[in-house]
Amino acid sequence: MEPWLLIILIACVAFAYAMVGHGGASGYLALMALAGMSVVVMRPTALVLNLFVSAISFTQYARGGHFRWRTFWPFAVASMPAAWLGAQVQLDPLVYKRILAVCLLFAVARMFGLFGRGKDRLVPIPLAWALVIGAVLGFVSGMIGIGGGVLLSPVLLLLNWADMKTTAATSALFIFVNSASGLAGVIGNGETLGPHMLPWIAAAIIGGLLGGWVGAKRLNEVRLKQALGLVLLFASIKLMFA
Repeated sequence: MEPWLLIILIACVAFAYAMVGHGGASGYLALMALAGMSVVVMRPTALVLNLFVSAISFTQYARGGHFRWRTFWPFAVASMPAAWLGAQVQLDPLVYKRILAVCLLFAVARMFGLFGRGKDRLVPIPLAWALVIGAVLGFVSGMIGIGGGVLLSPVLLLLNWADMKTTAATSALFIFVNSASGLAGVIGNGETLGPHMLPWIAAAIIGGLLGGWVGAKRLNEVRLKQALGLVLLFASIKLMFA
């Protein structure tokens, strides 16, 4: 893959993911996998990009009044240490690609809106279930190198625990804290960042700023998300049968 094309695609991924409160790690991982990068480079690189984009997305949604602390903390308090533990796991590259392919399918479903927009009548979040779910999602997130937003969002929407905007705000901060925990874990294992981080970070920031603003203030760009969903679906299939 040409370096300039990868930069453009990173910006597009950041834009589309930031619109729904995500950092884009699963998308960045898919791009790096298609570019033939090593697993030891993919995880920390995706997590760094995740930090920037999720922070931008969270700021946009929080300013719009969509963040609810009571929705966020039960999941985060268990997910952060679990993400650090998950990052200690060294997976066989083939197994890693298979698990990443499954996680990409959640991202595809999210991009196509298959989890709905949440119901008007929300139900309280059971603390015990939130702690268990947060721990599981955090561990998987750290192990794969994502923030876990693509996994948390379906839970919040399908169980009627949050509406669309609150889900986006919650997922964004959930991604940020898990990405930080996971990054601490993978860097401690000696994994390294990609060779062209500065232009990738710049592309992610630009895409994240635009996407977060559109998602929090304007109508979603449905066609762009569907196009990205098709790309991620292709990447998932390629990883699954690689």
